[in-house]
Amino acid sequence: MKKYNIIIVENDDDEQLFMKEGFDATGLFNIVAQVRNGDHLFQWFEEHTLQLPDVILSDLNMPGKNGYDVISGVKNNPAWLHIPVIITSTSSTKTIINKCIELGAADYLVKPETFVEYVPYVKNLYQCIEEKQLVK
Repeated sequence: MKKYNIIIVENDDDEQLFMKEGFDATGLFNIVAQVRNGDHLFQWFEEHTLQLPDVILSDLNMPGKNGYDVISGVKNNPAWLHIPVIITSTSSTKTIINKCIELGAADYLVKPETFVEYVPYVKNLYQCIEEKQLVK
């Protein structure tokens, strides 16, 4: 089973903690970095040009560069274009999901309502990457 390198873009401290616990518990991903928003993501990319992740999981609503900005920024940079961006949010509104997909997101996952649901959430994310062959 392939273990994917992932960057998590999430501004909420509690959510970061719960996500990390879920990711660590499954052993399916290596968390390369956890950053607070798109500004920090792009700064991280500039500082780690040889250590690109296999996938980016980004929150949608954040201060500074948000999830929409993450999608656009990754898709508009030839060095990062191949990295799938998966958006995650508490919103399950179809228009928001469709907008993310239209901008170039590889997928959209609704965040779990409680922290104990992060293990199944991470397993679902892994299955999504595998089934859609998002990582080349």
